[in-house]
Amino acid sequence: MTDHRLANLGLPYSRPATPGAHLHTQIGWIGLGQMGYYMARNLSKRVTPFGSQPLPLRVWNRTIEKAEKLQKQLGKELIVVAKDIEEIVLTCDVIITNLSNDDVVKEIYEQCARYLRLAPPVKNKIFVETSTILPRLSGELDSLVSGLAHCHYISCPVFGRPNVADKAQLLIVMAGEYRSKKEVAYLLVPAVGRKVIDLGENVEKAPTFKLLGNSMILGAVEVIAEAFTLGDKAGIEAGRINDLIGEILPAPGLMGYADRMARDDYDGVDGFSLDGGIKDASHIRHLTAKYDAPMPMIDIAHQRLITARAIHTTQKEEGTQSLDVLDWTALIAGSRVAAGLDPFHSRKDKAVVEEA
Repeated sequence: MTDHRLANLGLPYSRPATPGAHLHTQIGWIGLGQMGYYMARNLSKRVTPFGSQPLPLRVWNRTIEKAEKLQKQLGKELIVVAKDIEEIVLTCDVIITNLSNDDVVKEIYEQCARYLRLAPPVKNKIFVETSTILPRLSGELDSLVSGLAHCHYISCPVFGRPNVADKAQLLIVMAGEYRSKKEVAYLLVPAVGRKVIDLGENVEKAPTFKLLGNSMILGAVEVIAEAFTLGDKAGIEAGRINDLIGEILPAPGLMGYADRMARDDYDGVDGFSLDGGIKDASHIRHLTAKYDAPMPMIDIAHQRLITARAIHTTQKEEGTQSLDVLDWTALIAGSRVAAGLDPFHSRKDKAVVEEA
């Protein structure tokens, strides 16, 4: 295949020497959260270059109901529910993890390592970590996995909200051993994502790159939130501001966030959760301290996220909350409260003005 055609596929690697081997590659998936569920679902429906159906995806999740839901949705020919992590680790050639935070990631990988020390593999295993974690943890995981017989670790964070994962349009970032990246890339594109960006062999580069990207998104979301707040105070309709954002900042992701704020839609069940935003902002601030590279906008956004969580927690205690999980666009609450407005309901402010 020519370099031109590879570029069109979104893959920076030549095709593996034996693509037919993917027919016999057993893939295991650990973690079926907001992102992981869609990613695993799409991966299980992949076809080989020859149009053949590969082995069913073996999945495990802390709450088995999620795994059983996926199996019921797709059928046993595509999804096998593993009874525990040990089954995934011992029976699978590629183990992909998508987990909520660093502590859970570290716990799961330490479990995997314990099982493989007791039953060392006789052929290659590739661990693929797709969560958003601190770069230093990625380095620790690489050391842990590389110390096991025939095991390789790939750092593989992804860009995109759950709706992007649903459409298999994620942007995939990879760092680690070249041959393993190549194998994994051809499993994930186009089944899970649209493109791979290769950051080389240093596994800490991929999570750093992911946090850099999230810093741009988070900073832009904070600026947009402030614009909506100022517009509200100045009597300019949110719909007008939303249209303006589409004209001067026509990035699909930002327009999606702006649309949520314009509609006072902060439901995080199918979005990017407020807690996830706080975690990422904390990770970004860790990097700014490590490299002496201040990012004042991220400091502000971090404060806004914590303010929104504090308000939401108080509402839960009082039984007045309207949502169980907030999207990270709810950071607008910080700027709205600072401006003397209701934290989450711009329409409530308008109703008060009209009554007056």
